[in-house]
Amino acid sequence: MSRPPGALRARLHEIIFEADTPAGRLFDLLLMLAIFSSVVVVLLESVASVRARAGPTLHALEWGFTILFTIEYILRLTTVGRPLRYARSTLGIVDLLAILPSYISLVFPGGQSLLVIRLLRLLRVFRVLKLAEYLRESRTLVQALRASWRKIAVFLMTVMTIVVVVGTMMYVIEGEKHGFTSIPISIYWAVVTLTTVGYGDLAPATVIGRALAVVLMLTGYGIIAVPTGIVTAELTRAIAQPISTQACPACGAGGHEADAVYCRRCGSRL
Repeated sequence: MSRPPGALRARLHEIIFEADTPAGRLFDLLLMLAIFSSVVVVLLESVASVRARAGPTLHALEWGFTILFTIEYILRLTTVGRPLRYARSTLGIVDLLAILPSYISLVFPGGQSLLVIRLLRLLRVFRVLKLAEYLRESRTLVQALRASWRKIAVFLMTVMTIVVVVGTMMYVIEGEKHGFTSIPISIYWAVVTLTTVGYGDLAPATVIGRALAVVLMLTGYGIIAVPTGIVTAELTRAIAQPISTQACPACGAGGHEADAVYCRRCGSRL
């Protein structure tokens, strides 16, 4: 596919990626309407009674939206200066995943149900409606999660160690006659108990087993608050600058600071 001439390509980029012009805003609003409508079609098609009455129509609409989004995805790739960078970006991957299930369903029937992932594309509403403050808050949250992932990883390793040890102890204490037929099953019980879910499909019957369960339950209440505290501490440290709604003309990345001159991802001039 040949790229459009410079002027036309710049105009298409402005319409498709920017929300500061009437044409760009109209394009994004229509796109969101199409995304929402396509998800509704997928949901209706999963209802047997509706599918029996309007199955062919819903199927045709589903493919119509898929073709529309495929054309839009190709246009996005052809109007950015670095299409591979856009394709590897978060929004680029989401755009691709929004159309793949329909084509996968040609080989694996039923795969079209995964089209509900198109709802993720509605994240563009923050740029369309100029909700820059929400973009700033989301970026602050991402920064906090990145800064705390090592602490959370250590915490999860500790939790896994606890459930393995306690699960093994419960297997030894209760044994198969009380439903703890293997160590993996006992670990499953430990996870359910530690997280305070308590399905009730397994329960200790001995005094020692119940005492161990009580200790694990009380431990669970204390453990649940740990990751929340870690992320909260990082959020208080994260300082975010005002966010612009401008998209990079080279890779299509958004979420730049208001005074940014170069793209935060590819380094191109904004």
